Amino acid sequence: MLRWVSLRRAHLPGRRSRRGLGHARAWRRAGGGAFSLFVRAAAGGNDWWPLNRKWLAVRGLSAGPAGTAASCCRMVGGGAKRRLRGEGPQCEKPVDMKKSKSCEADVPGDLRKEVESHYRLPLPEDFYHFWRFCEGLDPEQPADSLSASLGLRLVGPYDILAGKHKIKKKSASLNFNLHWRFYYDPPEFQTIIIGDSKTQFHMGYFRLFLMKKLKEVTDKKKSSLLKTIDEKLTEAARELGFSLEQRTVRMKQRDKKVVTKTFHGAGLVVPVDKNDVGYRELPETDASLRRICGTIVEAPSDADRLQAFAPVQEMMTYVQFANDECDYGMGLELGLDLFCHGSHYFHKVAGQLLPLAYNLLKRNLFAEIIEAHLANRSQDDVDQLAA
Repeated sequence: MLRWVSLRRAHLPGRRSRRGLGHARAWRRAGGGAFSLFVRAAAGGNDWWPLNRKWLAVRGLSAGPAGTAASCCRMVGGGAKRRLRGEGPQCEKPVDMKKSKSCEADVPGDLRKEVESHYRLPLPEDFYHFWRFCEGLDPEQPADSLSASLGLRLVGPYDILAGKHKIKKKSASLNFNLHWRFYYDPPEFQTIIIGDSKTQFHMGYFRLFLMKKLKEVTDKKKSSLLKTIDEKLTEAARELGFSLEQRTVRMKQRDKKVVTKTFHGAGLVVPVDKNDVGYRELPETDASLRRICGTIVEAPSDADRLQAFAPVQEMMTYVQFANDECDYGMGLELGLDLFCHGSHYFHKVAGQLLPLAYNLLKRNLFAEIIEAHLANRSQDDVDQLAA
């Protein structure tokens, strides 16, 4: 089963050094800026743990089939496996935490089933609590309750709660995993809130997290509106038992399991067994891989571009070796990097690497999503329910 975590702005397609994730909310714009989001974590179990303050931040993050970390040392074709942080196999151990006091949100069961049916994943309880919170702000139009104060609108799975899918004809035939899926959104990401359409600012759920300080608001009028909403949201979180801690024990444990950063900056977590099998490093550094991608995109002719692809083809060979030895994380990392670079020249290679990697990791839904997204990767038409 997949659990959900909450995050704030990640950076796509930028990539920082592999030293660590950083902590705090992130910002991004589809196309290279920053965007705010929550995160979805692939893991087993149903318990939820608090992640961030504000926005009813996140709950839940454990390893299991989809998430242990790697500490490796084997080499294949220059791709050394390494131990990032911590020693030994980084398997998740039970942690004694106080039980959440949060109760189930007052959202009809049939609506919950509809959401899960369309998206094929259960959403965390804070998703529904946030909907109820917005209903308190504007009972008539909860999806637009943050428009005046923050310029934000609830979309994606919230469209199901708002009944928007019933207005659209033939909505049953739509692929809701492409609904509000922006150009640079990896399969793990699902949009739930949008902002400025020009910048494509959006927030959502993702399976990994990083955080970064939010930009300070200097506008007094906006500050007053934000303060009011912040106080209401903080009060609601406390009443429901959601932690307001900036960094939780689970978050710190999660940091130790990240094996590499990836171009989207949220980090990669793959299961690694006691023999350190599961991930090996790419033979290229972050900077050199960016240069390779740039050379391919800027090649003056097809012949030059084909020649520039040689390092990528070589890495794909290393990925085949890695897959043969069950180091599935290598192919996932390369595929995500090429996908997040954004150029259509990498769509075919990403389409070969990512579905295979996700299926090998038993994350089959993400494999289906990336295949559908690459076949319909659009900069503009992201609202599947638009008239």
